[in-house]
Amino acid sequence: MRIVRFAVLGRTRYGLAEGDVVRSLLRSPFSRFKGPGGSFRLDGGVHPLAAVKLLAPCLPSKIVCLGLNYRSHAEETKLPIPSVPLIFLKPSTAVIAPDEPIVLPADARRVDYEGELGVVIGKRAKSVPVSRVGEYVLGYTCINDVTERHVQKEDGQWTRAKSYDTFAPLGPWIETDLVPNDVKVETYLNGEVRQSARTSDLIFGVAQLVSFISGVMTLLPGDVIATGTPAGIGRMKPGDTVEVRIEGIGALRNPVLGSR
Repeated sequence: MRIVRFAVLGRTRYGLAEGDVVRSLLRSPFSRFKGPGGSFRLDGGVHPLAAVKLLAPCLPSKIVCLGLNYRSHAEETKLPIPSVPLIFLKPSTAVIAPDEPIVLPADARRVDYEGELGVVIGKRAKSVPVSRVGEYVLGYTCINDVTERHVQKEDGQWTRAKSYDTFAPLGPWIETDLVPNDVKVETYLNGEVRQSARTSDLIFGVAQLVSFISGVMTLLPGDVIATGTPAGIGRMKPGDTVEVRIEGIGALRNPVLGSR
């Protein structure tokens, strides 16, 4: 199933995208999530997909990101492969929807795209064993971990570089049926492929990540884990369009604007 969060007729709703329509849900998919295989109650509303505005598919309290989690990216940056997951946070205020613009800061010198698989947490998760991670994952989405590269280097830690408003495009929906162990993750800049890898190249897989991170901090419904980016990171400039495509999910597309 593809869970969407959408706006129509001045209201914000959750729904299921099915072909060219959206069927609205009676309540949030997080409200009674008990694990995979559950059903969602519809309220009878049906809207043409072309007539609704897709929003970010969830409202995370935090986005937990991974650094150097693809072997190809570690090799590209000439940094050692981490012995444990290297995590950092992006704030909820960085989230934008599909087709909303990534706005470059006024003092930006180099802003890069980083296409990634996002894991959407379905219910409160604390110290989850690897064997039970599937009970806590609602589904998967696309995320672009936008980064100001000069700021990242200057600060020596990554918070400022990763946290500007609009630096976390998310969507277009949450795919509940994906098996994340070996799917293609690609990033396109103006229609040209710049990143391409499979999640089988991840150093730490989804189950390891959810278990490790939930042992550090409590994950809340709607929180997103960005699993890391493959080789091929590169610069964006005003006028560009960046598209993250993930096999089995779809495409997240955002234009790039200069500062307003």
